[in-house]
Order: sequence, then structure tokens, then C-alpha cells
Amino acid sequence: MNIKNILVTGGAGFIGSHLVDALISRGCRVRVLDSLDRQIHPSGRLPAYFNKKAEFIRGNVTRRADWIAALKDMEAVVHFAAAVGVGQSMYEVARYVHVNSTGTAILLDLLANGKHKLKKMLVAASMSSYGEGIYDCPNCGKVKPSLRSEEKLKKKDFQVYCPNCQHIVSLLATDENTAQTANSIYAITKKIQEEMVLNIGSAYRIPTVALRFFNVYGPRQSLSNPYNGVAAIFMSRIKNGKAPIINEDGKQTRDFVHVRDVVEACLASMIKKEADYQVFNVGSGKPVNIAGVAEIIIRLYHSKVKPEITGRVRKLDVRHCYADISKISKLLDWTPKISLEAGLKEVITWAENEVAIDRVDEAMRELEKHGLR
Repeated sequence: MNIKNILVTGGAGFIGSHLVDALISRGCRVRVLDSLDRQIHPSGRLPAYFNKKAEFIRGNVTRRADWIAALKDMEAVVHFAAAVGVGQSMYEVARYVHVNSTGTAILLDLLANGKHKLKKMLVAASMSSYGEGIYDCPNCGKVKPSLRSEEKLKKKDFQVYCPNCQHIVSLLATDENTAQTANSIYAITKKIQEEMVLNIGSAYRIPTVALRFFNVYGPRQSLSNPYNGVAAIFMSRIKNGKAPIINEDGKQTRDFVHVRDVVEACLASMIKKEADYQVFNVGSGKPVNIAGVAEIIIRLYHSKVKPEITGRVRKLDVRHCYADISKISKLLDWTPKISLEAGLKEVITWAENEVAIDRVDEAMRELEKHGLR
């Protein structure tokens, strides 16, 4: 890599720490800016896995002085630090906007108004900004439905219908040209964050890449964060002998991609000029239903618990969304290599030495209080 001095915000967290390891193994000097938020790091301390060769600054992306200190002499920024969680964002609105939008705006303001040495900028975007995925209607062709109606959902009708003719539609892969119909504060902030970074990068000729992550999982994913991804929530419950709780009929699908595959996508984006000023989906390219994920984890844990399929609906949930990864495969020669079952087995082995603080029930009560469960 011709870029040697790299700042990773959120670099003590799940995806960031794996990227830090990969960059250091390639001879890079890595600096990390991280607040060690207790929702992610309950002890408030650096995790044991944090790479000792990385320079660490405990700070917050919402503070200008912390950005100034972190950016000094850096040649690239990988901006992962964010407030994460769709449901939580709907009642912690100011915090999500402050961290995700204002925090990013401070970085961009510094780049626009001061001297810097940046040759590359990467931002973690999100598949949540798409809302529902893309579908095929036998009458109307490719369509992009909005959120399903509450009237149908109350009748336990979980299907997705064509917005034009109301025929039941079938799932297609969602590509980067799909309209972003963000339906939560979190998704809106990630969409804005992506657009701001690409805009300033283009205006000031800083090669910039937005990576729309789908459902990332892997070792180091917090099992104590109740607003984490569904795989981690299932693991936390099953590990503690509790049934995984599944909304709707369990047939809703998501796209799960292993953290090491995500790191490889980040490295390719950092190295290759073909990535400059582009947006890429980073997913497996395969839809997996939620009940199937629970069954895999139960089997891998040799557990006797049974999934609890509730038929309940959580506001803002999409029915289906999975990534079309043809663009990143073509331009960056990247394809995911780790299967979901192999990846989950690895996570479970890692988690045997982790203490899971099961706050999932507490989180569900909080969501219910706000009418979001």
C-alpha cells in the first residue's frame, strides 16, 4: 500500500478493530479515534483484542479538537464511528443526528478549510438507507415498494405488494442505483453522511469511497449490545438457554457478510483507483431467512431451545433486502469467501470465552414503550 498513515474512527469496535489488524499487518501506521461508548464497550476500557501497535486516542467525533489531533499527519481516513441501531434512533433522535451527521460534518469542515495530507477517505454507509429492497412484479417489472401497510400487517399479511398494481412481488438483488428510501433516523443519518463525504471528496479532489455494509457479523461483535445485529442477539439468547425471538413468520430475509470479507472490501477500496468516488454494496449477495439463521445457531450450539416465532411486527422493519454485488466484484475483483454456517461456527467458538450480558429483553421493553416493537 502506498498509503501508510491511516486514521480509523471507531477502530476499537467490531469492524474497525479487524481493519486495524489488517492494516498493521501490511506495514501501515494506524491511529484510532474511539470514544469507547459503553453500549459497545461495557467496561469503558480498551478491549483485550485491540492491537497494541496502533496509536489510540480516546475522543469523540463530535469534538473538533479531537478530530484535529487525530488527523495530524494522516494520509487516509476510514470513518466507522457512528451511533448504530434503527429502533433506538427513533427515540434518541438528537444523539444519532449529532454523532452521525454533525460528527461527519466537523471532519469535512476541517478538510475544506484547513491543510491536510489525505489521499483517501472511506465511509461506512448502510444498507438501511435503501428501505425495502428491489422486487419483480409479473405485471409491472422491477419495482421499489415502500414500507408495508400497517393494515395488512395487523392481519398477519407479511407479503410485499406491487405499488402500482398490488400484485404480490418476488425478491430481486438490490443494486447501488436503487433509490434510497430511508425510513428511520439512523438510516437517514447514514444516507446524509454518505452524501456529504462523497460531495466534499469530489469537490476537493480527495478520492472517496462509500461502502454500504449489509448485515456484518463475526468475532468481536458485541453480544452485550441489545441494538446489535440479529445474529448476535440470537447468539446471546441461545447461549443463555433462551429461545430466539423472531418477528413475523420468520421468512423475512437479510444479507449476512462476514467481517473478514468486509475488511477485504475495505482494503481493495483503499488500494484501487477504480474505487475512487464510488459507492459499493458490501454483502454476501445471498438472501437468508431469519428463522434459518436461528436454526443454524441452535444447531451449532447443540441447543434444545426452539425459536419463538411471534407473528408480531416491529415498526420500520423491511421484509427483504439483499445485495447485488456485481459492481464491487467487477471493479475491485472482490467476492465474499466465508459461508454463513462456517462464519457463525467461528463466532460461536470465539464467544465461548466471552461473557454475554443479556440486555435483549430490556431493549425490547424500551422499544415497546416507544411503540417500535
